[in-house]
Amino acid sequence: MPEIDVPLKRLRFGQTARRDVWWGPQVLTFAILFSFIVYATWAALQGDYYEFGPYLSPFYSPLLFGGKDAWFGAFPSWVPRFVTPAVIILWMPAGFRVTCYYYRGAYYKAFWADPPACAVGEPRATYWGERSFPLVLQNIHRYFLYLALAFIVILALDAYRGFWFDGHFGIHVGSLVLTANVVLLACYTLGCHSFRHLVGGGKDVVSDKPITKACYDCVSGLNRRHMLFAWLSLFGVALTDVYVRLCAMGVISDGRIL
Repeated sequence: MPEIDVPLKRLRFGQTARRDVWWGPQVLTFAILFSFIVYATWAALQGDYYEFGPYLSPFYSPLLFGGKDAWFGAFPSWVPRFVTPAVIILWMPAGFRVTCYYYRGAYYKAFWADPPACAVGEPRATYWGERSFPLVLQNIHRYFLYLALAFIVILALDAYRGFWFDGHFGIHVGSLVLTANVVLLACYTLGCHSFRHLVGGGKDVVSDKPITKACYDCVSGLNRRHMLFAWLSLFGVALTDVYVRLCAMGVISDGRIL
């Protein structure tokens, strides 16, 4: 078979023969993630309007200090004012998302164009991957998974409490909002690549283990839609905080369904 030498030429940054709007997804990803970061930072530093009736904003759960039902009561007097209940706990779910395998690919492209898109010139002449600092820290994603699983349990309890009003069961709009939020977060977390490996990826054969195979197939089904649940859960957690905040501020009323 004859051989043909194909010369390879490094493209200039942004240079490409593509005719589609290749930069569109990156711009949209940047806009959404940047907006979420700004809002989440603002909401976390507020330290107000995160509780309403039986509802607790997911940005502040678990409520370790400061609120009426805080695990450890009020903040000690020496704690600075900028340290809110959200500041204490948000680094855990944030760490899980920042190190997520899907989000890495999304924000690598959107925030520092590495790479900007397939067949598009990059701004760097070398590729180091995730073998050096700081990107080597992405490998702790599997450990953030354990924390994220605990948060699912805590948020599920918050959603359950959202159905009880002065000792009586009821269904309000906020009850459904908190429930939908934890369902979306659970679908995102349980579809994690690391959780899939934890369930069955370390075994050579899973077909002869019925329970393991059932769990592995379930996680694999969620994993195939990991990108979808990553975005839906991101919107869900932000909108849940907005709902609780607006109710607490008196801007909207919490409609009763049952």
